[in-house]
Amino acid sequence: MSTEGNKDAKPVTDGDSGAGSESEDNEQNDTQAGETEVLSKRQRKKLLRRQQWEDQRDLRKQRRKEKKQKRRRERQAQGDEEAEGARKRLRRETAPSSLRLVVDCSFDSLMALKDVKKLHKQIQRCYAENRRALHPVQFYLTSHGGQLKQNMDERDKGWVNWKDIKIEPEHFQQIFNKEELVYLTSDSSNVLTELDQKKAYVIGGLVDHNHHKGITFKRAQELGIDHAQLPLDSFVKMNSRKVLAVNHVFEIILAYLEKGDWQEAFFTVLPQRKGAVPVGQEGSASKGGAEQQDSDSDSDSAEPITKDCFGALDQQKCREQGGQEAGHSESEQPITEGTAA
Repeated sequence: MSTEGNKDAKPVTDGDSGAGSESEDNEQNDTQAGETEVLSKRQRKKLLRRQQWEDQRDLRKQRRKEKKQKRRRERQAQGDEEAEGARKRLRRETAPSSLRLVVDCSFDSLMALKDVKKLHKQIQRCYAENRRALHPVQFYLTSHGGQLKQNMDERDKGWVNWKDIKIEPEHFQQIFNKEELVYLTSDSSNVLTELDQKKAYVIGGLVDHNHHKGITFKRAQELGIDHAQLPLDSFVKMNSRKVLAVNHVFEIILAYLEKGDWQEAFFTVLPQRKGAVPVGQEGSASKGGAEQQDSDSDSDSAEPITKDCFGALDQQKCREQGGQEAGHSESEQPITEGTAA
């Protein structure tokens, strides 16, 4: 019996091993097939659409390129007459001024880095406003170096390509004649009533939160050059201090060159929360607003004062609107000691 049992038993061979492996592969294929069959009709359509989208990627790219080339040819054929005419009119209307405005950056060592960054933003604002002004001035940055230059190199590398501005490492006294210079400072007893196109007006590039009171006036006296303040008191009554940020002084002068009226220039630029009203209408501003408006910072995003805000009710609305704008502003601009008002 043992011999018969041995005859009936089949030995294990390599072929049997292969058959077992093949059986396992078949089971896996059956499992995958089962999973594929589990996909719903919607899922299969989605997979098909995705595959078609991928297959047509190059075709879409080619079509976009052809459409772009077609539009370019059409513009060239038409000559783009309207746009060209608008550009020509704009160039004719823009009349550059011979007036020179200088931002004196020699106070770099007196500022903390955070204030240097704020000065950089103010300079950017001056540059942008001058580029789109009706009568752009000749814009100078002098004593450019130190923290300011380093910050500009790190955060605004494109400054080296700025147009219509002269950025000099030298002090302004090395660039202009002494008799041409007028330092704008709110501490001066001289009131500027007219702008002399032959002069170079200097704005102190200092953001110090009033830590160095009167420093620009002292600097002008030490250098022996003329000084003056903008005629703010003659036209505007403010609930806050009259020291303005660098870009506000710059923009006021640009507005005056365009409008020829100091009061209109002031109310075009001054932030609402300064509580400014025309001289003679001081009673329209509430005392409660005075405390709220008096701030050591000016925001670029604040709405300018307009002549519609002269009345008491309108003044209240303007203060509320200005408060909302200031609340949403991410970047605050501090009052700058080195500017005139």
